[in-house]
Amino acid sequence: MNTSIRLQLSFMMFLEYFIWGAWYVTMNTYMVTQLQASGQEVGYAYMALAIATMISPFFIGMVADRYFSAQRIMGVLHIAGAAVLWLSTLTQNTWLFIFFVLLYSLLYMPTIALSNSVAFSRMADPGKQFPAVRTFGTVGWIIAGLLIGYMAIEKTANTFYIAAAASAALGLFCFTLPDVPPKGKSGVSASAVLGTEAFVLFKNPSYLVFFIAAVLICIPLSFYYGFANLYLNEAGMENAAGKMIYGQISEALFILAIPLLLHRIGVKKMLLIGMAAWVLRYILFAYGDTGANLWMLYAGIILHGICYDFFFVTGYLYTEERAGAQIKSAAQGLFTFATYGLGMVIGTWFSGMVADYYMINGARQWQSIWMVPVYIAAVVMIYFMLAFRDRKQS
Repeated sequence: MNTSIRLQLSFMMFLEYFIWGAWYVTMNTYMVTQLQASGQEVGYAYMALAIATMISPFFIGMVADRYFSAQRIMGVLHIAGAAVLWLSTLTQNTWLFIFFVLLYSLLYMPTIALSNSVAFSRMADPGKQFPAVRTFGTVGWIIAGLLIGYMAIEKTANTFYIAAAASAALGLFCFTLPDVPPKGKSGVSASAVLGTEAFVLFKNPSYLVFFIAAVLICIPLSFYYGFANLYLNEAGMENAAGKMIYGQISEALFILAIPLLLHRIGVKKMLLIGMAAWVLRYILFAYGDTGANLWMLYAGIILHGICYDFFFVTGYLYTEERAGAQIKSAAQGLFTFATYGLGMVIGTWFSGMVADYYMINGARQWQSIWMVPVYIAAVVMIYFMLAFRDRKQS
């Protein structure tokens, strides 16, 4: 892979995740302040992305890969997505806005897999070359958060305008990317997309325990994605969107520790540390404030690296190892479908309901709200600690 191709792919990844970071993190704040949305309605908006996560693999595996060049359909999806993002700012109707978020998510989520396909097609050794290129995606997300925080626009529609402009730019740029021709009738089947071939993994009781825990831990995860920015703004934190990028920086740093720690302490302890971090994070949010306990809010944000990397990244590695070469793609697809699809659908619905339940005289009782994911994460952690028995060295 020459330098020109590397720069193209890196810029593609930068914009791909800059777009997502520009609107997703602060959407809850925008909905509550501009649309007077309820907690349940905020939950439904975030549920839209989870639904798109469940549907997009079918589009990629059974339509896009078979009939279209990856970079061209990616360009069309991003240009159409730019139009939908712009349209979403024109309505004050919450349900119409949620419809636009669902429509946009259906356009955007397939582009993640497509961007990976474009990158892999030009790499002689993806295992070594892809991480360096993909890192620019994390940089893009961080830059989006810093820009929005610096401009103090997280409560306005300007976040969607920025995302729309970046989406249109990436859409046009996609037509300059290396060609990845369609695969024709060799595209994957519906069973492969769903990952049903990986059901054989459930014969291993420990993997089944892990899989159930992974779906359930997405409920606490949904509280963070759906309400953290709104909470930090209502708590009075200045430049909340900019401060939340500490979580992405933490994620990028802690992922480097996974290979060493996984070898030293094993899968079970890694996953337990990840779940314990969820419990601690929400306790910090519950009792933190912008006064003497401001450090608790910062600590809760920074813990994102341990929460995500130690559970989900370790989970992907554990799934691949237990699956083996023949069904590893199906196993990863099933894990993604169950967590970021099914788990997040349940979590976004439930978190929105909790946010409304603890509303008194127009004010959210954040301490009570954050203690709910504390209890859920603690129960999941205890269940996993007692039931998981896989002693095979990773």
